[in-house]
Amino acid sequence: MYDREQALNDAPLSDLLVILLRQYKRLLSERGIELTEASIQTLAYQMAEGAPPDEPAMRTALIDMVEESVAVLARRDMTFAQALETDMADVPGWTTTAEFLEIANEKGNAELRISSASALLAALGDLRYADYLLTAITHEPHEIETAAGRQILSHAAGIVPNAHNWTTLVHNWLQQRNT
Repeated sequence: MYDREQALNDAPLSDLLVILLRQYKRLLSERGIELTEASIQTLAYQMAEGAPPDEPAMRTALIDMVEESVAVLARRDMTFAQALETDMADVPGWTTTAEFLEIANEKGNAELRISSASALLAALGDLRYADYLLTAITHEPHEIETAAGRQILSHAAGIVPNAHNWTTLVHNWLQQRNT
């Protein structure tokens, strides 16, 4: 029987990053950043090896996507953590099914972009949204972006990915970095 959790835990970071970069190919293209399959493979390998190339345009685009998504949630009076914890039925502002679906799509896209763009930024060596990434990992540890994020933060912090108190250790490491 297929065990998604185990498959994600066992997946090489470069494979997870390839998937994330493919998911961002269209979004980055809309911002003038063209990725080919070959460049995705190369970039994912370099990021997984801890030697990401300097990609200022990609970094800026990912930062913009996170900020735009945070703003989407803020318009609904939610932080990223609150959005992850809030069931769609509890989000105000809809009365029709069409409104519900529109808000659900907007909320889901914002949550996904914050967590996945934060993972890609961390893989590029930019940890400004590591707190968002840790929040996503804690909430949904068995998604591609959070499995990748766990490996990335583990490497950056020098913490074993399967440490029993991993979340606390990474949280403390982030707090020390930010002081």
